Amino acid sequence: MPLVEISNLTVAFSGTRVLHGIDLSIEKGEAVGLVGESGCGKSVTWLAALGLLPGKATISGDVCIGDQQLVGASRTTLEGVRGGRIAMIFQDPSSSLNPVIRAGRQIAEAVELHRGLTGKAARDETIRLMELVGIPDAPRRFDNFPHEFSGGQNQRLMIAMALAGNPDLLVADEPTTALDATIQAQILDLLISIRAETGMAIVFISHDLGAVSQICERVNVMYAGRIVEQCSTEALFQSPRHPYTRGLFDAIAQIDGGRERLVPIPGTVPQPGRLPGGCAFAPRCTHASELCHNTIPQLVGDRDRRATACFHPIGMSGANLRVVSSVQGATVA
Repeated sequence: MPLVEISNLTVAFSGTRVLHGIDLSIEKGEAVGLVGESGCGKSVTWLAALGLLPGKATISGDVCIGDQQLVGASRTTLEGVRGGRIAMIFQDPSSSLNPVIRAGRQIAEAVELHRGLTGKAARDETIRLMELVGIPDAPRRFDNFPHEFSGGQNQRLMIAMALAGNPDLLVADEPTTALDATIQAQILDLLISIRAETGMAIVFISHDLGAVSQICERVNVMYAGRIVEQCSTEALFQSPRHPYTRGLFDAIAQIDGGRERLVPIPGTVPQPGRLPGGCAFAPRCTHASELCHNTIPQLVGDRDRRATACFHPIGMSGANLRVVSSVQGATVA
């Protein structure tokens, strides 16, 4: 049984749907990447799963951790899962830490809540977590305020807070975006080492394919509220099949390359309330046919344990795929 199973998850804000049936499973101890442009639904997927979206959001589908259903669960149930079984860290630690409460006290609060420790035991565990994530001279810096730490150290503090409940799954929502390249590498190394030490699973949300390649075994590529490609990280980098994924790779500058112009993806991401009738990527795709403009391709797996939501995947014959249209209810061979 997967650690977390998400099935047909949909989210709408004020009647406008932004997620269109997300299916995603996370196994115990694995690292899974979720990549795509800003606004594609990466973060919303996990905010919805943990019940962290505002009241105007309408959520349907299933999110199960073991036998426990999270969609529609009570506040008490969700609070028992958040931080305890599933923890989440965000891309801007400065907005997540309270600037007027000492950093160690904020981590200790999480330790007290999820571990039941108090007093000296809670302080000692907090210092251990601070040392685990690489905060130097942790006993002395326990009483420092967040502004007395660097940006990278604040992110380490957020990771320490997330680890306070010994979670089975850590959701890292673009944790390196606001950091310089050197600190980014240190945070990635930290996540890799913590995963190896604790055995927890990681969902790594990012638009940085390079970072995803360092930390994840599997990748899910999202576009306009749908997953359009699923496969191993190695397979994705060797032969991306969805035209959108191919476009992401073509837009990356090659360090050892010449001075050739980058190849951008033409057009812009459609607004959630103005999606085209067929494939959302069709207006920007050089491979699109009439079928693509009129029918939504479904995410279909193959013998290579890869799944692609495309009628004309790169490097494959469209005639070899069976794709079910959610619009017309037809099967296209």
